[in-house]
Amino acid sequence: MIYWMPGEAMNEIMVGDLSEFTEGGYRVLRVDSFEFGIFRQGDRLVAYENHCPHDGGPVCQGKVIPRVEEELAPDQTSRGLRFSKKRNIVCPWHGWEFDIETGRHCGDPKYRLRPIDVKVRDNRVYVSVPPAA
Repeated sequence: MIYWMPGEAMNEIMVGDLSEFTEGGYRVLRVDSFEFGIFRQGDRLVAYENHCPHDGGPVCQGKVIPRVEEELAPDQTSRGLRFSKKRNIVCPWHGWEFDIETGRHCGDPKYRLRPIDVKVRDNRVYVSVPPAA
């Protein structure tokens, strides 16, 4: 695993055409020894290091599922569960779930996935990776 410090200079590399990233889909990529996942949510791309903060599992290789939410009545009693339009990434090792938009753990937001800077220019996708990668 490659570690880097916030504010450290990064190398920007092109990883593919936007058309290669399908709506609702994702790709796990590696640059040298640095592995990350890029997820497409509508017009937005988000990217995270492929490392679960719980136990180091390959979180970006897990399933992407709809979030389950409890619907509450005005008196705060449960009306049951429903699937949300929001989606979670589920780590395949121990089932920890993370909000795909923020990278934060759904139960304890102090845990989060490490975001990777991702940009689209001229229909090409670029990510910033640590210089050691």
